[in-house]
Amino acid sequence: MGKKKKTPDNSNTIALNKKAKFDYHLEERIEAGIVLEGWEVKSMRAGRVQIKESYVIIRNGELFLFGAHISPLISASTHINPDPTRLRKLLLNRKEISHLIGSVDRKGYTLVPVALYWKRGRAKLEIALAKGKQQHDKRASIKDREWKRDKERLMKHGR
Repeated sequence: MGKKKKTPDNSNTIALNKKAKFDYHLEERIEAGIVLEGWEVKSMRAGRVQIKESYVIIRNGELFLFGAHISPLISASTHINPDPTRLRKLLLNRKEISHLIGSVDRKGYTLVPVALYWKRGRAKLEIALAKGKQQHDKRASIKDREWKRDKERLMKHGR
C-alpha cells in the first residue's frame, strides 16, 4: 500500500509545509504525482509555490490538492487565464487511493500535503495521513522543541 518515503533533498525541494508537523500527528507518508499545466511548472521552477494552507480532498474516488497557491509568472503566455488556486488532481495507484479513502472515512484521518519536490524532472507531492493535535499537544511540542534548543546551547557553550 503506502510506502514510507524519506523527506526529499533540500536541493530538489520546491515547497515545505512546516506547519503540518505542528498542527497534526503525521502517521503515514505517501508520494503522489500531480497534474500541472505548463505555466505552473514554470512558476514552480521559479519557486513561486505555497502549500502551507492547502489540503487534499476526495471527490468521486479521486484525490485533489485544494488550496495550494502557485503564483503565475509575468512572462506566462498571454492567451491563457491562469488560476493560482485551482484544484489539481493527484496521481496514485488505485490500491493506494482506496487505502487512503478508507483511512479518512473510517479512522477519522485527514490528508495533508507535507512537501512538494522534483524527482527525475517531475513534480511530486508528499502527502501524509494525519490526525489533528489538541491544544495541549501543541504546547508539548513547543516545550520539546525549546528543550532541544536549550540542550544544544548548553552542550555547545557549557563545557
